[in-house]
Amino acid sequence: MLGVALLVFREVLEAALIVTVVAAATRGVARRGTFIGGGIALGVIGAIVVAIFAGVIEEAVGGSGQELFNASVLLAAVVMIGWHVTWMSSHGKEMVRHMQQVTDSVKAGSSSVAMLLAVVALAVLREGSEIVLFLYGMAASGAGQVDLLTGVPLGLAGGVAVGFALYFGLLRIPIRHFFTATNWMLVLLAAGLSSTAAGFLIQANCLPAWSNQLWNTSWLLSNGSLVGQALHVLVGYEARPAGMQLVFWLVTAAVLLLGMRLTATRMATARARAHLRPPQAAPPVGSRAAPDQQA
Repeated sequence: MLGVALLVFREVLEAALIVTVVAAATRGVARRGTFIGGGIALGVIGAIVVAIFAGVIEEAVGGSGQELFNASVLLAAVVMIGWHVTWMSSHGKEMVRHMQQVTDSVKAGSSSVAMLLAVVALAVLREGSEIVLFLYGMAASGAGQVDLLTGVPLGLAGGVAVGFALYFGLLRIPIRHFFTATNWMLVLLAAGLSSTAAGFLIQANCLPAWSNQLWNTSWLLSNGSLVGQALHVLVGYEARPAGMQLVFWLVTAAVLLLGMRLTATRMATARARAHLRPPQAAPPVGSRAAPDQQA
């Protein structure tokens, strides 16, 4: 029972932390609860479908199906998070101003919100498919029905509880700093997901490792510990990272930060020009055109 609970807890924790950051980043968005709930439901359905066809996927890609599937899902999530943080870098101040003036919900850009909320479905899809596959394996290896029925709810409850704790902690950030803080969290999250995707591609022999172990901090904080697991999801922590993983992390973080800076600068310039442009006076009512413009 404890083995099943721990397995489910770790997988649910990874999904819960990602969902938590997304939920916090969409604070004030109209009907975000409906979208997040829908994303979770789609992820669960997709996870079951992936688990059912796991054998077909494995055969189609020569035994590396789970690694390639995980890498694809993670990289898709990175792209969607990148879209959102660049959008928020230009619209965050307006949202803060609106939230401070109006206690109602804030309408964010529909394309940005849809992109970010899709990350919820992808996170649940990846972790859920792994849970289903692991449970199938444990059942086949002799795990009892009582162990499964008791361990799964315990692990699920533990992962969700940690996610809620982080969420309510994020809500304590003052509104004027909230979107900046969550944007930085999303950048670190995307960089970590990119690094993890690189690890899966290395396992599938699709990328060179460029040194299998740059350093080893397992003595200080192992990947298997609760804190190590949480940091792995939130910032991409690896006790023994490969060189390619570090490259993916740095490139992703640099690209997103540069995109945020360029977008914010461009929007600030556009606003300044619009503010300095003199308003065009409307012609007086009933005025006639100039003589040279008349037929």
